[in-house]
Amino acid sequence: MKLYYSPGACSLASHIALLEAGLPFTADRVDMRSRQTSDGRDFTTVNPNGYVPSLELDNGEILNEGQAILQYIADRSPGAQLAPPAGSMPRYRLIEWLSFISSELHKGFGPLLRPGGPEDTKVSIRDKLGLRLGYVARHLASRQYLVGDHFTVADAYLYTILTWTRIAGIDLSAWPVLAAYRERIQQRPAVQAARAAEGLKG
Repeated sequence: MKLYYSPGACSLASHIALLEAGLPFTADRVDMRSRQTSDGRDFTTVNPNGYVPSLELDNGEILNEGQAILQYIADRSPGAQLAPPAGSMPRYRLIEWLSFISSELHKGFGPLLRPGGPEDTKVSIRDKLGLRLGYVARHLASRQYLVGDHFTVADAYLYTILTWTRIAGIDLSAWPVLAAYRERIQQRPAVQAARAAEGLKG
């Protein structure tokens, strides 16, 4: 398999999941400004939408969208327990969290990560994200992981989003549970390896 990624982007979650799963893969860095792969190909020939992650399967088929890729990786390596069994209620809880992170957190960070834009608009966005982060913090106050007793792909996704808070001007000290969660997840060997491979510091 080949993972198309951009350093520190949402594709980091898929990178972490692949390493946690122990699946063989290669990684191809995409320049998001030029939309070119590491060997100079037009990335839109891989993903017409032009954003990462994309996962090229061994049969040449391309899978796009982070939520789909994360669950595919988890299902390819059930022994890693990155997702509850398909059809179980915990699996639907996983899907619930993946959907929440995507729609309520991931999309919200977009305007804060782009240069420019009215500051009053960004303040409003930070306030809304604060409400969503508070919801996640309350959920994690009595548990180590988002779903069940194991690290899952939902944790890989949430961790990735939480790494953006510094750039976005959001201080996690308001939610000590989330700050501790981010640091705890970051100590996982697969997370460290993914960050090193992408050249991420700190």
